[in-house]
Amino acid sequence: MTSQPTQRQPAMPRQPAMPQQAGRQPVCPRPVLHPVRPDSRTPRPPQSASAVRQDSAADQRALVPAAGMPRRSRDDLLAAARHGLAEAAFAQPAGERYALAHLAALRVAAAVLADRARPRPGRRGRPVSAWRLLAQVTPELGEWADFFAAGAPRRAAAEAGLSVVSAREADDLVRQVEIFLGVVEEVLGLPSQPTLSGAAPAVARSGTE
Repeated sequence: MTSQPTQRQPAMPRQPAMPQQAGRQPVCPRPVLHPVRPDSRTPRPPQSASAVRQDSAADQRALVPAAGMPRRSRDDLLAAARHGLAEAAFAQPAGERYALAHLAALRVAAAVLADRARPRPGRRGRPVSAWRLLAQVTPELGEWADFFAAGAPRRAAAEAGLSVVSAREADDLVRQVEIFLGVVEEVLGLPSQPTLSGAAPAVARSGTE
């Protein structure tokens, strides 16, 4: 038998090699790095519970002129108010009793401002009545603020030694301040503490004191 001639496959043409410069390695393209900008939609890590409570409490406090903010803490002012009520209960002159009770009420109002308000940034501004700020910061205490604001001129006259109040008016004011203190403690979420005014000894008081 005669063998069939073997067919050869045609040779594939070679790709021309990339020209290289003598003495240099092939250059590889480097990745382009773009700066990553923070996305405002990216969620931030959650705050701790205490931080959330502090932020919310700070946001809820009303802004008042710095001149109207008390320099003492809430608890110190409430303690001073209770002490003032005890002094008022033991004071025999009606004018002194009235002035001490009204001053105790003023300290109670200042305690509310220390707890519920914060100074407005900027200039201190002019002095503002604590009763006016109390009605602004806690509207639920607005009637109390009006009541004690109306008695401020009589307190000033009593402190000057003028006979402007009777014994009954002084006693009534002491009782009203005790009620006001209890209302404020409830508004601030504080446990009510008894005052010492109920332990005052009974003394003979005339209506012209």
